[in-house]
Amino acid sequence: MIVVMNNDATAADIEAIQKRLAEYGLRGHPLQGEERSIIGIVGAAIPPTLREELEFFTGVRQTVRITRPYKLTSREFCAKDTVVMVRGIPVGGNGCVVIAGPCAVENEEQIMSTARAVKAAGATMLRGGAFKPRSSPYTFRGLGEPALQMMAQARDETGLSIVTEVMTPTDVDLVAKYADVLQIGARNIQNYQLLEEVGRTKKPVLLKRGLSTTIEEWLLSAEYILSQDNPNVILCERGIRTFETATRNTLDLNAVALVKRRSHLPVIVDPSHATGKWYLVPSLSLASIAVGADGLIIEVHPDPDRATSDGGQSLTFENFAALMSRLGAIATALDRTLLTSES
Repeated sequence: MIVVMNNDATAADIEAIQKRLAEYGLRGHPLQGEERSIIGIVGAAIPPTLREELEFFTGVRQTVRITRPYKLTSREFCAKDTVVMVRGIPVGGNGCVVIAGPCAVENEEQIMSTARAVKAAGATMLRGGAFKPRSSPYTFRGLGEPALQMMAQARDETGLSIVTEVMTPTDVDLVAKYADVLQIGARNIQNYQLLEEVGRTKKPVLLKRGLSTTIEEWLLSAEYILSQDNPNVILCERGIRTFETATRNTLDLNAVALVKRRSHLPVIVDPSHATGKWYLVPSLSLASIAVGADGLIIEVHPDPDRATSDGGQSLTFENFAALMSRLGAIATALDRTLLTSES
């Protein structure tokens, strides 16, 4: 349920509502919009009489019931698109961003050369894994903090913001020390303790959809982060598991269009993990922007054939630069702007 306040409602009016909600064991999340102020109400059990009760409070225009299980992520809670700012770069709104880099940080030369190349091509953020969740315990699982330090060095030289994955609640403080965006991988989308912990950092969070996660489950996971008073959530569609085996996963572009309708949060697409084949990444990238995605996260490697992980889905520097020149045309055709390092 949300409480819509009058334009002349005071801070005291809002505080009075917050106190009444606390008496019921509920939490109110105030949101100041351009045209109205609202309070989103969340909690385990909202009394059926509360809606009518709150409408008698001073400053209240009306109360509105939200029927979907996710509240703070819904369009009913926030009709205007949320724009997440990452070191001055807007994710959401009219612009489209591109995050690029290797699946895993392997050494200083690899991450530095990649950062320079994707920066020159126009990317605005650098991705790279320091901690890698792998299906097999015998494969490369990341360098840990030394990789984070290398990415910080790359940021210092190129100005690119850092996007990297955090896997456990105990690692959140360490990763947040270096990263500009905390990524929650597909395997951790229902690790609720981790979601709450990254929410408490107040840093931007990139939340990847799980392999078999429904759209409702995806948005409920985002709700865990927003419930910690952290509105800075970026959703990421990265392909789901289906019966098809010709590609690594199946990119669900339906989800991008539908989530943009049901939620105010920005949505980006990971075409690399969606297909697992580098030569399909450009086509899926173009299609993602065409369907309304707010950006892309793409794997790029200086020598994909020798990558420690996901080489088969990584673009070379040349292929990435060629793709960037085409993405701008799609964005322009839709009256949007491809945000680049030169913007």
